[in-house]
Amino acid sequence: MAKRKTAFVCTECGADFPKWQGQCPACGAWNTLSEFVTESAASGRGASATGGYAGEPATVRRLDEIELAEAPRMSSTIGELDRVLGGGLVPGSAVLIGGHPGAGKSTLLLQTLCRLASKQSCLYVTGEESLSQVAMRAERLQLPRESLRLASETDVEAVLALARKEQPKVLVIDSIQVMYLTGLQSAPGSVAQVRECAAALTRFAKQTGTVLLLVGHVTKEGSLAGPKVLEHMIDCSLMLEGSSDARFRTLRGLKNRFGAVNELGIFAMTSEGLKEVKNPSAIFLNRADEIASGSLVTVIWEGTRPLLVELQALVDQSHLGNPRRVCVGLDPNRLAMLLAVLHRHGGIQVGDQDVFANVVGGVKVMETGADLALLQAIVSSFRDRPLDRELIVFGEVGLSGEIRPVPQGQERIAEAAKHGFRRAIVPKGNRPREAVQGMEVIPVATLSEALEHL
Repeated sequence: MAKRKTAFVCTECGADFPKWQGQCPACGAWNTLSEFVTESAASGRGASATGGYAGEPATVRRLDEIELAEAPRMSSTIGELDRVLGGGLVPGSAVLIGGHPGAGKSTLLLQTLCRLASKQSCLYVTGEESLSQVAMRAERLQLPRESLRLASETDVEAVLALARKEQPKVLVIDSIQVMYLTGLQSAPGSVAQVRECAAALTRFAKQTGTVLLLVGHVTKEGSLAGPKVLEHMIDCSLMLEGSSDARFRTLRGLKNRFGAVNELGIFAMTSEGLKEVKNPSAIFLNRADEIASGSLVTVIWEGTRPLLVELQALVDQSHLGNPRRVCVGLDPNRLAMLLAVLHRHGGIQVGDQDVFANVVGGVKVMETGADLALLQAIVSSFRDRPLDRELIVFGEVGLSGEIRPVPQGQERIAEAAKHGFRRAIVPKGNRPREAVQGMEVIPVATLSEALEHL
């Protein structure tokens, strides 16, 4: 009988240790070590637990001897999904789609497979819903149902047997947290089960050239449930963001071995499922007829395209001992730093004021190119003076008050001009070489110079 071996795996970084500890020595996180039960190496753990195979000995080749071939791609029939994937589905790749409950993960994959099944053989394996529930959702979304094959199974060995029999080009597992291997004693959803089930499915995808799509849940903190090593196994990690009551969903690429990282796809949740938003800038710029103070538009760069979003700021007299700093869609630590720069190099003191900042439309701004626009929106609200409706602002603000250039400045200005903006305050390093038709570009080098142009 195989000897059982117990290890403890950190759910944050994936490091394993022989005994439990309160703090992970690798990443420093507290209370993240979970028990991981395996079999001894002598018992053939890989073959017995995951149904693997004894591979041939590896060969060594020089780098210049390897043939360069571009990975063939298969369209998912949804343009925004193809954009985030880097151009489409790659055979033999493993794609992980995470998100909060109700974000639309199952809806997006069901829409994709129902349309793709008429061109490619697809298999949808559900472990959380019955087949009738999936069929009712497809009928409600008015999707073609004649070609897609379904199975309700949670045993990975049975799923692999079905996949070898059906030989699908695209395989969906919904979700990885409910899958289990009989060779492991831990419960489904535990660190051991998630890790080994993902390894078995990924190995099958690499052997057969099948596109593997895994659905993963997230924790209350917003990180992917299960060990961090799960993200290292797969080729592409996508996160579907957006609350259940929000109209729009954003699909962000966190890792992609076949395309650009941090690419963004925009979807609108409707009664017929997720619809692509081909021109997201026009959606997020649906502003009021009369612009109030504290509202300003900036251009951010998401993946391979510019995106126009509206920033809103509200500065109000605080009645608390510690004034509040609240951000929605922005980094709160960066807001505190920018307020200090505004006081030191802009001469405006808001230390006794409550400051609220918001990105309209539920978009998360991760880059520093929105620094200058955020500060100018704060000054506009503090002075209670509306800004020009046709003004666009972007630029990074340094601690010494300088305005630093941002990547793709020319493309940002061109995108703003395409949407009807006539004035732009930009960093001096992003000043265009040639005049932009219909656009007055104002280059600035310091924060005080930028505030003067308001």
